[in-house]
Amino acid sequence: MKTGLILGTTLLLLASSASAAIRALPNGAEADQGPARVRVTALSDEILRVRFARDGRWSEDASWAVPADVRARKVAVTPTADGFSTGTVTVRIDPQTLGLTLFDRQGRLISQDLGQGARFDGASFTLRKAMPIGEHIWGMGDKTGSLDRRGGTFVNWNTDAFGFSPGQDPIYKSIPFYIADGGTGGAYGLFLDNTFRTAFDFGHKRENEIEISAPDGPADYYLIAGPTVRDVVRRYTDLTGKAPLAPLWSLGYQQSRYSYMSDAEVRQIAARFKQERFPLDLIWLDIDYQDRNRPFTVNRTTFPDMAKLNADMNRDGIRLVAITDLHIAHLPNQGYAPYDSGAAGNNFVHDATGKTYVAPVWPGPSVFPDFTRKASRDWWGTLYRQFAGYGFAGFWNDMNEPAVFETPTKTMPLDNVHRIESDDFAPRDALHTEIHNVFGMQNTRGTFDGLKKLRPNERPFVMTRASYAGGQRYAVTWTGDNSSTWDHLRLAVQQQISLGLSGFGYSGADVGGFAGGPSPDLLTRWFEFATFMPIFRDHSAVNTPRVEPWLDGPRHLAIRKRFVEERYRLMPYFYTVAEENARTGDPIMRPLFYDYPDMLKTSCDTQMSFTVGRDLLVAGPAHPESPQLFDVCLPQGRWFDYWSGLPVTGNKLTFVPDLERLPVYVRAGAIVPRQPLVQSTMERPSGALQLDVYPGEDCRGELYLDDGLTTNGASLRQSFRCAVTPAGLTLDLGKRSGGYRPWWTAVDVAVHGWTGGASVRGRTASVDAAAQTLRFSLPASARASRVEIARR
Repeated sequence: MKTGLILGTTLLLLASSASAAIRALPNGAEADQGPARVRVTALSDEILRVRFARDGRWSEDASWAVPADVRARKVAVTPTADGFSTGTVTVRIDPQTLGLTLFDRQGRLISQDLGQGARFDGASFTLRKAMPIGEHIWGMGDKTGSLDRRGGTFVNWNTDAFGFSPGQDPIYKSIPFYIADGGTGGAYGLFLDNTFRTAFDFGHKRENEIEISAPDGPADYYLIAGPTVRDVVRRYTDLTGKAPLAPLWSLGYQQSRYSYMSDAEVRQIAARFKQERFPLDLIWLDIDYQDRNRPFTVNRTTFPDMAKLNADMNRDGIRLVAITDLHIAHLPNQGYAPYDSGAAGNNFVHDATGKTYVAPVWPGPSVFPDFTRKASRDWWGTLYRQFAGYGFAGFWNDMNEPAVFETPTKTMPLDNVHRIESDDFAPRDALHTEIHNVFGMQNTRGTFDGLKKLRPNERPFVMTRASYAGGQRYAVTWTGDNSSTWDHLRLAVQQQISLGLSGFGYSGADVGGFAGGPSPDLLTRWFEFATFMPIFRDHSAVNTPRVEPWLDGPRHLAIRKRFVEERYRLMPYFYTVAEENARTGDPIMRPLFYDYPDMLKTSCDTQMSFTVGRDLLVAGPAHPESPQLFDVCLPQGRWFDYWSGLPVTGNKLTFVPDLERLPVYVRAGAIVPRQPLVQSTMERPSGALQLDVYPGEDCRGELYLDDGLTTNGASLRQSFRCAVTPAGLTLDLGKRSGGYRPWWTAVDVAVHGWTGGASVRGRTASVDAAAQTLRFSLPASARASRVEIARR
């Protein structure tokens, strides 16, 4: 099946003697040039949809990425002779070429087409955009290479890429969205809503030019005006959806291996963590817990009572996540319920002849659910009933590119047939060329929706390897089968930052590397960086060295434990940033320039630097394997050393690499909530909430809390502010909103950078002169209060 195919002709949007008439629409404009047509509409003042019709007929107005209610949004515009303007931008359509130019209201150029608005050649099309000198390109998901995509070419085709190299493309995900940053009109974003094998060239073939091409499918894209990168990311997630707030336990430390082979081994692993007093929230079960690798089965010899194992782990504060790959074993008439029920509902993908497609994966001959059918996704969700009953906390959808063995392409044939019966698509058949890149996303959608039905008041947790734009609505992700090398540690930082800019706030990388085996120093360094990443999962492949944290001796264990413990102390801050991601789309793990644009011009190599939220800055050495001195550059303004609490002098520092230290800083003006150490998020903290106050400009902090698990339970939100005064400092604790009862009855305040004595009215205060820290305690209160601190 071809979309808008023009057989035997080549249609070019070329200049002609007759100019196109610009027709005003209530929310945009459209124009024709021969048989070609362009329509530009405003979903908001800053988000424009651009659609081209090849032969006067529009492609179907449907999308896997942008929900129908979002596509239906519109704002009134002001028509102009050659386009229209919104409250934020002005659009001009070239009547000769149908090319678009976008300006801000001050007349500064945001984006400009080069030549034709779109060039068609049969079913394929090409878009060309100007890329001025100095413009950076961000996004495109977890593509390899540098964070700045300028100079590279990238293909969107979900690929099982075991042991991928740091420059390999494509790999597991397809997110055809980029952010251009640095033009005269500020940043803008472009999302091409086309699920085929699209390609993006950012000045690789032709300098200062972006070329976007697709072999088929709709020429349908969205332009998102900034002017900042933050504005673009927020509006992109307005368009494709926010990641829902994940369970609190998903932010804890997670231990995995391919595979823990038995009930006894899982219990031994859990007991060793308890013995070492090493915090742990999650143990993952890879495919070997199953009967002969068959999804939704359990090997009763090695795992005799899965419900009891889950219950016993829960009592120790540990949850289990189980892998459930999408390939169903092809076992007709053998009593394998997933196959029998799926076949009865005609829920599997067909080959070009109309027969059920069968191909080898882990169970041997396998079939593949047709996830573009709502009925098939609903059926898939019912398969989790027994496993949800066992007590598994979440599920892992792997191999969903989809991966297929014994074929050069590593996936199913391109002429396989899927049935689209979903959302606002018209029911029809579609070839795998169109569905391939959304197959994994729709797999996770079926899992997510199924878990919501089975446990309606509980937040689903789904991990995926493959996805498409908008997939953040259904699953968290990781960067796939990486390798145990220093290059892959560097790559993990870049990939996760880029995923955050591409809508996936929750991401991780296999800590230590999946393929190979890390040196003790590499694994320890990876632990240090992962402490500040959204998902922290230590994982390794079959037949590779073990990577549990205690295996390299007491020194490495002590360092790893110290960092993981710090993550648990910071859990109130992490969770608050995660809730911010759910509301705004701001990434949890961010590039430095997200909140500090001046860092784009820094003299330091910041490829291993990032922030957690706005206030915590991780400044890792660009080459962590090197013994050479390295520089750390901090954004403009004042900063504090996180570990010592002391103010930092200057904004450029030089360090000798030290395996026991990862430089971390706090913005002057931050108020960071922390908690007493726990061994699991199931454990209720014992003691006071701690507020670490770092006085400075725009001094503020936030705290969000709920039960960490349910979807409609009570919550708590509180804001904090501080101000330096001639007499000393004021600290304002805002009124709590929400009905959730917190675990603390007191608040311990630590004011950093304090010199001299102090008095706090009605409170006993102490000053540690060497640490420059003032400490005092307050009774917790739901009401607003002010604390005045005087120097003496």
